[in-house]
Amino acid sequence: MKIRILGVPLDLGQERRGVDMGPSAVRAAGLNSVLKNLGHQVEDAGNIHVKIAEEQHYGDRRAKYLNEIAGTCQEIARRVCETLESGSLPLSLGGDHSIAIGTQAGVAKFFRDRNQAIGLLWIDAHADMNTPETSPSGNVHGMPFAATLGFGPDELTKIFGFSPKVRPENCVLIGARDLDSRERRTVKQSGVRVFTMRDIDEHGMREVMEKSLAAAGEGAAGFVVSFDMDVMDPDEAPGVGTPVSGGITFREAHLAMEMIADSKKMLGLEIVEVNPIIDVLNKTAVLAVGLAASALGKKIL
Repeated sequence: MKIRILGVPLDLGQERRGVDMGPSAVRAAGLNSVLKNLGHQVEDAGNIHVKIAEEQHYGDRRAKYLNEIAGTCQEIARRVCETLESGSLPLSLGGDHSIAIGTQAGVAKFFRDRNQAIGLLWIDAHADMNTPETSPSGNVHGMPFAATLGFGPDELTKIFGFSPKVRPENCVLIGARDLDSRERRTVKQSGVRVFTMRDIDEHGMREVMEKSLAAAGEGAAGFVVSFDMDVMDPDEAPGVGTPVSGGITFREAHLAMEMIADSKKMLGLEIVEVNPIIDVLNKTAVLAVGLAASALGKKIL
């Protein structure tokens, strides 16, 4: 497989600084060499230039740094679409989760031009389905799933001029355990399939992933995987901006990614919210590399 890595050192979507160093931390953990050792052709396209918070005012308190984030996501979308056109699989490294708006837009545009729909596996402790009207913080990293589904400001929802980017029946949220009170209504009304941590506890990751893969792939060319490292239990991944106790385990995460690889339907992958400032010996970035490898074909035997 040909893989193109794109770093997006964006930290304007949330208030805890340091996540902009995530792409460097993941690269330092050996991402490129690990993927090459799996037999893939790897091209590292470097980082997209992103403005830092000190360069501008945050603007509207309901959607902080909206214009700057939208501009970055437009560039991500363009680069991701170009990556697919070149025959490579895009691997986006965050940065905060607002980069997903651009990743999904780029993949959706490529397949829309070919009259095909895409699916989405959103693996995250949070739903990220807030809008400026419901968000308690105004942080855009809590809004990208909503934007992908067509909810929120035009700057985020109308990249490439169409919305939604993914049909809700092809979207699955996996690992949710921390939703804002007003956000819950959007989640319930969205039509997205949701597997909370209770579902994983009761049914196991294998059954959850079997159902998720079926839903995301039905009638679609394949699906994008958006993996927020805070879905992991904080003992496994301490270097995230918004840790929540009771997350998925090391082996549950690898099983999910291994089943994704087995499906052979992944159209793009993004790994976000690695924050090396609060990490322990780059543990979270090393885990991110291992999970990417599992999603891209690494097996135990």
